[in-house]
Amino acid sequence: MKILYVFAHPEPRSLNGALRDVAVEELEARGHQVRVSDLYAMGWKSEVDRADFPALKPDAALSIGAASKEGFQTGTLTADVAAEIEKLLWADMLILQFPLWWFSMPAILKGWVDRVFAYGFAYGVGEHSDRRWGDRYGEGTLAGKCAMLIVTAGGWEEHYSARGINGPIDDLLFPINHGILYYPGYDVLPPFVAYQAGRLDEAGFERVAGHLRERMRTLTVTQPIPYRRQNGGDYLIPSMTLRPELEEPGATGFALHLSKGGMGKTGPTSESQPAVEKSEVAALQAG
Repeated sequence: MKILYVFAHPEPRSLNGALRDVAVEELEARGHQVRVSDLYAMGWKSEVDRADFPALKPDAALSIGAASKEGFQTGTLTADVAAEIEKLLWADMLILQFPLWWFSMPAILKGWVDRVFAYGFAYGVGEHSDRRWGDRYGEGTLAGKCAMLIVTAGGWEEHYSARGINGPIDDLLFPINHGILYYPGYDVLPPFVAYQAGRLDEAGFERVAGHLRERMRTLTVTQPIPYRRQNGGDYLIPSMTLRPELEEPGATGFALHLSKGGMGKTGPTSESQPAVEKSEVAALQAG
């Protein structure tokens, strides 16, 4: 399998750096081809501005969507963005690794998404009508590929539980898993999350590293999160609201967008996954 590994941490000697090395070593030992985009080492430009669209006329107002569409269609996006798009098309799988900063990804990684997920490539794809609302949420340019997150966090696992003060980790990561990865078509595997990142001793690191190796060994047999497909009949179009009869009793918020009974195109939910995977959806942490 060909894997693009996008890494977003400024210190290569950090826990994140060590976990990246563990993951890449295990993947390559399993025969996978791995290309790493180390955003800080690359000096990745985070912000979207006029410099991203060199073909834009000097007197033209900057409309990001329109400029992105034009740049992608005409092959005039900047070289750094074009290179990352080429990597995404090459890869069978995308892995994003980052520390959880202020309940989200670091700005440099968000900037990678903002610039690389161009109009006509990752969004704005497909027919928009009273039958379909574009090729997205289970369809799109990146359909048939898979993706996952490797995340480190400073708090305890309990802090990110269903009753935890920080909110459930699956809810915190939903905007990334569903809104960034599933949107352009990826099948999204359950995330690997390592907790108490700044407090791990040597034994704690070895435990986390062992779990991460296991996840890397089992990528090809891990069931994706069973998100509902937008154009699969579960949503009313064009309102894009879930059909009332499909709601699980008591389900609200993000949970509504998991297929009924935890089954669907992507298979069972994390609740029915093997114990090693289930524990890691909310189990490990590294910062």
